[in-house]
Amino acid sequence: MNILIIGNGGREYAIALKLKSEKNVSNLYFAPGNGATSKLGKNLKVKDYHELANFAKENNIDLTIVGPEAPLSEGVVDIFKEYGLLIFGPSKSAARLEGSKAFMKDFLARNGIKTAKYLNTDDFDRASKFIDSLNVPIVVKADGLCAGKGVIIAKTKEEAKSSAKEMLSGESFGDAGKCVVVEEFLDGFELSFFAICDGENFVSLPVAQDHKRLLDNDEGPNTGGMGAYAPSPLATTKLIKQVEEEVVKPTLKGMKSEGYPFCGVLFVGLMVVNDEPYVLEFNVRFGDPECEVLMPLIDGNLSEILLNAAKGELKEVKLKNEFAVGVVMASKNYPYSSTPKAKIEVLKVPQNSHIAYAGVSEENGEIYADGGRVLVCVGVAKSIKEARDRAYELCENVKFQGSQYRKDIAWQMLGKDKK
Repeated sequence: MNILIIGNGGREYAIALKLKSEKNVSNLYFAPGNGATSKLGKNLKVKDYHELANFAKENNIDLTIVGPEAPLSEGVVDIFKEYGLLIFGPSKSAARLEGSKAFMKDFLARNGIKTAKYLNTDDFDRASKFIDSLNVPIVVKADGLCAGKGVIIAKTKEEAKSSAKEMLSGESFGDAGKCVVVEEFLDGFELSFFAICDGENFVSLPVAQDHKRLLDNDEGPNTGGMGAYAPSPLATTKLIKQVEEEVVKPTLKGMKSEGYPFCGVLFVGLMVVNDEPYVLEFNVRFGDPECEVLMPLIDGNLSEILLNAAKGELKEVKLKNEFAVGVVMASKNYPYSSTPKAKIEVLKVPQNSHIAYAGVSEENGEIYADGGRVLVCVGVAKSIKEARDRAYELCENVKFQGSQYRKDIAWQMLGKDKK
């Protein structure tokens, strides 16, 4: 199979690393890829999705996999289908589950799926009155895509109103904040639930737990994610079944009945309150860094799984009886500002661990950290502790100037003891 992967982050690298190990995968292409993906396949430079679709047609691409949310919201799947190409991901209409938080919340309400009490509005006075009716803390979200940064958890009503005002004025997130979602704060624990869907059927993947805050003990600013582990023992068999029955099934049924069947990865951001799952958000693709810990847990050919899903013929997915822990190594100034390039040196890669490269470039055969989230160190083992230890052993063997990483990934399961 010839496979094209759209995206340039650690998620896309992790997918490619899994595909590279499969005998039925001949060639990998990336649009645009990063400095490390060029060692797994060929990076492409194209102007737009039509040019990319032409490339896929001319080069006998059997399957295209879309990594990030932006191309999905921009309609890349619809364009590829116009060219008669197989592509794994939701249509532009279906991608609104992530692309518009207002659409998502209203969809949940229409389909009787549990979520926090909320208000969607582009009117500040309405937002202000609703804020007054809630207890603090209060969640204020920009409606559109903000690269994981459009959510404010306000500790006071004044802060909530100020955040809503800045979003609605366009000051905070531009057009993405011209409509806001104000909602009650749910106090529980978060889980990341993933299902591969073919429009009608789905297969659940291991439930992961992400670590959003920059610093240990869940302190500091929110980030795109500083680490993850899977599967999470917090996701009991009962809870998984409940999410499948009360969230995933009605979502697929509702999307199909409204005229935009969902094919792709459905990510359900859950808050579990008193053993009851509430939907915080939907994403319409693999999370990052969750993808980096999910890929090593899939037993069998990912290429065949995603190809069948794209055809609407999803079959069962076998999973390994193992745990994976991923630790993000970020640049010195992340997430505040850019950081100068720094050469990456890998002293050794311990057994049952590997690197998923993200914010990197390549110069004269060497890999450089470009800034942001640079790479993810992943450890795999029969226990969470052993997987965590392997991930951190790898971190200690990866050197670049100004690197930073959390020392407590998977603390929810292993306690506060740090490396």
